[in-house]
Amino acid sequence: MKIGKVVNQAINQQINLEMWSSNLYLSMSMYLQHKGYAGMATWLMRQSKEEMEHAYDMMHFVNRRGGCVTILPLAEVPTEFGSVADVFTKVYEHECLVTSKIEEMVGIASQERDMASQDFFWKYIREQVEEEDTVSGIIDRIKLSKEQSLIFLDEELAKA
Repeated sequence: MKIGKVVNQAINQQINLEMWSSNLYLSMSMYLQHKGYAGMATWLMRQSKEEMEHAYDMMHFVNRRGGCVTILPLAEVPTEFGSVADVFTKVYEHECLVTSKIEEMVGIASQERDMASQDFFWKYIREQVEEEDTVSGIIDRIKLSKEQSLIFLDEELAKA
């Protein structure tokens, strides 16, 4: 069954958010790399790539359903983020925003009786639970760390 116009438009908005998220995490990565936290920068670079993979996955889904992908202009991302704790707090807040938008996406698909789109986006809801938990754990570890011991967390995140 061909994807409906309302769901198609909503997915295009989600694609835009995923692409903007990728740029946000890339900017955060470069910021932390500049500050000397190469491991945290590597972790954020992986997050950036993952967000872009989500956008690609959604694009392919729309095309497979006979819809039309519209690449929208991306808003500029910030380039200054404050402390390491500030960076990861912003990551957590952004992941919560993404979660709410994906939940809205499932709600729209439900209203439009588009079971395939509901099913498709449930995997992202499950993934968001993991993402929020991971970032929350990193924030907890940052809070427990003194500034000089962040280097150990930095090394660990390079391998995560």
